[in-house]
Amino acid sequence: MSADRPNYITPAGFAAMRARYDHLFGTERPALVEVISWAAGNGDRSENGDYIYGRKKLREIDRELGHLSRRMKAAKVIDPVRQADRSRVYFGATVKVVDEDDLERVVTLVGEDEADAGQGRISWRSPLAHALKGALVGDTRRVRLPGGDRELEILAISYPEG
Repeated sequence: MSADRPNYITPAGFAAMRARYDHLFGTERPALVEVISWAAGNGDRSENGDYIYGRKKLREIDRELGHLSRRMKAAKVIDPVRQADRSRVYFGATVKVVDEDDLERVVTLVGEDEADAGQGRISWRSPLAHALKGALVGDTRRVRLPGGDRELEILAISYPEG
């Protein structure tokens, strides 16, 4: 991610990221350090599986903590509840679309760190989100997807209520 591009995220997405960081830092890491200390006291570290695995796992946790810390520092929390123009598709909108094969789909535009296509949460930087941004109900938009170009009609737009 480029430093000049904001890392937009919803309040719920930021809270989930913060909870993951707090869990790793406050629970998993201290427990692992305790296991490593215990294993280190058991003698020869070169053949000590608990020690070797513990050190490897600790490096993974520290890498994830660093990543989460950087992402949270760069985050710009945008609350979709506060969206003034609810008639158009913007960050945080939940959008119901239908394609030319009458297949309906519901997606919510969220930050990159909280995207989960299986749950209908797509990154606001994705090709589909780019095609939908600014659309009104009744508009049609063309989007290039891995399966080919699709024509989508916007059926409904909603935002969370405060």
